[in-house]
Amino acid sequence: MSVDVAYPVFHTPDPALALRVARQLLSVGDQGDAKVDVDVELPRAEDVLLILRAMPDAWFRKEDVDDWVRDTSDPTGLHAGVHGPQLSTDTAFLSRHLPLWASMLDQPVGSIEDTFTAVASKYMAEIRWNCLGWPEVAEHDLYADYNHAEVTVLFNAATREMDEWSNGHTVLVHVRRGSGKGYEERHASWLAEQIGRTVIGPPQFC
Repeated sequence: MSVDVAYPVFHTPDPALALRVARQLLSVGDQGDAKVDVDVELPRAEDVLLILRAMPDAWFRKEDVDDWVRDTSDPTGLHAGVHGPQLSTDTAFLSRHLPLWASMLDQPVGSIEDTFTAVASKYMAEIRWNCLGWPEVAEHDLYADYNHAEVTVLFNAATREMDEWSNGHTVLVHVRRGSGKGYEERHASWLAEQIGRTVIGPPQFC
């Protein structure tokens, strides 16, 4: 089974600019079947309520594995995820379960990115476009790819795991992980060049 690898091609303190560069990358590929996912970590109850107001259709969850072990019955529903309209807005309840994560998956491209960037980019967060298609470029010996073609914006996160804070926002281009002969970096570099960018750092793996 093949896997993807992601290369950083842009870094900025401006979240709107990061979104704009990511959209430029999207335009290089086939967006016919593309979808977008968003995810954000919320450290305070007031942050949860802010995202709930801005994105009422989001799902909220807890990622505390130790909590799952302590109580497998999941009385709050937050292990599996709670849909926004069913989430308690009681700040005392929310404060007992922080941090919470909010996400929306498989959304139409262009439907939520601007709102999400406006409200979530001050946290550790991610926008990821998937189901793209990178074109074949025969003169550079690059193959078409519809399985690993993705673009990500990481807000304030050093890695795709979003487990380490980093000031600024990074745009990543995803390609198929190759045979170790430099194929993936050549592919990422070519994609970046189409929008006037270059690979600016080491690859990130899942």
